Amino acid sequence: MAAKVGGFSKAAELLQLSQPSVSLQIQGLEKELKAKLFIRNGPKVSLTDAGKKLLEMAQPLVEQMDSLPTRFTAMHGPEETAKINIAAGEASILYLLPSIVETFKQRYPDVHIRLHNVSGNSGVEAIRNNEVDFAVGPMFDVPADILYKQVYRFVPVLIMPFGHALAAVDDVSLHDIVQYDLILPPKHLNTWRIVDDVLQKHKLSYKTSLEAWSWEIIKKYVELGLGVSIVTSVSLTGKEKLVAKPLSKYFPDYYYGITMKRKGSLSLPAKNFIELIDPSFFLGP
Repeated sequence: MAAKVGGFSKAAELLQLSQPSVSLQIQGLEKELKAKLFIRNGPKVSLTDAGKKLLEMAQPLVEQMDSLPTRFTAMHGPEETAKINIAAGEASILYLLPSIVETFKQRYPDVHIRLHNVSGNSGVEAIRNNEVDFAVGPMFDVPADILYKQVYRFVPVLIMPFGHALAAVDDVSLHDIVQYDLILPPKHLNTWRIVDDVLQKHKLSYKTSLEAWSWEIIKKYVELGLGVSIVTSVSLTGKEKLVAKPLSKYFPDYYYGITMKRKGSLSLPAKNFIELIDPSFFLGP
């Protein structure tokens, strides 16, 4: 943790220990191994080459110890504990979760994961009704009984096909954008509302040539040259045949995080999955 956050005080805070306790443990480890593990620069610390090598060796061992209760419980009572239900929207399922699910399944192959393709209020209701353990995605209005923590930050971008006239423009304006047909999500979704609010605020009229629910569909039709679109960077993999221009100057950033009941308990598999998303989720506020 000290290596991750770059300081003993912050590590102590996250681990709910005293700063002297963490410092003494580090000093004891350095004495035992006869190696300097950290370079100390005031309150900030960084790993030495020896420290980097030790972290690389120790990380798999730590992960195995952390997963021991989950693996034992899953083996001891699989019908009751070895499953996770996760609510997530399309963007989370397609772009955020695949690598995390892959890592989780490598560590806990016997844990069954069910992804519920829901988002927003539907995800909150699924949490309240105990249909899912937690949700992954954006959350705009957080109810009092729900805990939400932001984890990922994404930026708004304008996407267009290769060779489009705006591809050569360094600083694309809103006035430039509305000269072309827009391909957007349906009007009841938050992304459409955000785009509409910003353009209305600037008193700009625009034409929507196509509405599509899926980011993949939107990207495909933009590639075909049927319009431009304003999406969040979460949906871009780098493999698209598209030009992307950041629009943070006009549109707000987009945040994805973890949502769960404020009061309630999670199974060990669910906790371990969340810690793959955010290792500090259960360590502090």
